[in-house]
Amino acid sequence: MDSETLVKERSTTMRVLTDPVTTPCGHNFCKTCISTHWDTSTTSRCPVCNQVFSTKPQLKTHLKPHLTASGLRRHQLVEPVENLESMMCPKHSKPLELFCQSDQTRVCLMCSVLEHRSHQLVPLGEYLFEEKKVYLQQMIQKRREKLEEIRESVRIKKEAADRAKAEGVEMFIALMELVQRGLKELMKTMEEQQEVMVHPSSYEGTVLRAVAQLEDTLSDEMMMIKMLEMKRLQQFAVDVTLDPLTANPYLVLSDDGKQVYDSDVWKNHPHNKERFYPCASVLGKQNFSSGRFYFEVQVKGKTDWDLGVVKESINRKGNNTATPKNGYWTVALRDGNVYNACEDPPVILYLKCVPEKVGVFVDYEEGVVSFYDVDAAALIYSFTHCCFTHKLHPYFSPGLNYGGKNSAPLIICPVNQSE
Repeated sequence: MDSETLVKERSTTMRVLTDPVTTPCGHNFCKTCISTHWDTSTTSRCPVCNQVFSTKPQLKTHLKPHLTASGLRRHQLVEPVENLESMMCPKHSKPLELFCQSDQTRVCLMCSVLEHRSHQLVPLGEYLFEEKKVYLQQMIQKRREKLEEIRESVRIKKEAADRAKAEGVEMFIALMELVQRGLKELMKTMEEQQEVMVHPSSYEGTVLRAVAQLEDTLSDEMMMIKMLEMKRLQQFAVDVTLDPLTANPYLVLSDDGKQVYDSDVWKNHPHNKERFYPCASVLGKQNFSSGRFYFEVQVKGKTDWDLGVVKESINRKGNNTATPKNGYWTVALRDGNVYNACEDPPVILYLKCVPEKVGVFVDYEEGVVSFYDVDAAALIYSFTHCCFTHKLHPYFSPGLNYGGKNSAPLIICPVNQSE
């Protein structure tokens, strides 16, 4: 093996040496390669720096494990072999076997003598080993941080499950009390029936009064349970304000960002990708990507409106169809008395009374969006089995003005959480 061949072999494999040894001049080679070279040469010359030794020198075994193939495998430091040009000094055509810590660059021996004499130099293999150690330490730290995030997520979900369990127990107790009261009323009615059997003429009136009283009692108890459920949802109330950067140019927002209506008058707002057009819509500034949240909106006096939540990335230009597939989870009022859940196709809602205030509740992890008539404590509609993987924003559309018929604003109300 001639000198040129040995240098090339050494350059391309300098980080994966077999039985590495060091010559007296400080260069590293595979033991077999350098021994074979000297055995077939007339002189004992270093193939790198060309230093001539009067006698065949004693080769020193290299003890640094990162220079060996086994050491590299053990430390997982094997990297793709670089091409010859990238491992050779472009100025001196010598192997790049040193690293200048002062200039943070790879250099050859000639560079170290001519240009980097006063700089701090280390063997390139040692530098690469230390660099890989730093990289591995950073990866370990990232894994630790990720593990901590997972632990925190598990803790939050456990707390949410514990709260849900406690809330379920509370609802169960309320229902049991309701059943017990109903049974007491029935027992009382039966006792009254036995008493009036002696006087058949008054039997019918007594039974009717007992049934009416039982219905009133059950109705009151059911209302109490509904109010208890509303109170539970209101614990997740968040402060929502309207984002003027997203408002359609025909919309008017109040200074406090709590009210919006359509004015039928175009505003010269700056054009931006966040702004809705032509849809008369606006988003809440706040976004949510976990947990549960709730807000209430007054819809009193309006003939058209849309409310709900949307994913942040929805298309805000053009006439979009409001469906979950397109990133909308909303309910709407049309023509003053037609309520729809914006599914595909829309679901017509038959409500017992006209809601004046609508509550919107979202459970991100459970994939639920529910709408409530706040005053009646009644569920309007629920989107279930939703799969949220994105940020959600509260969504508001006060509808067109229709010559003043629908000029009343949508109003984001403070949530009353009093006893």
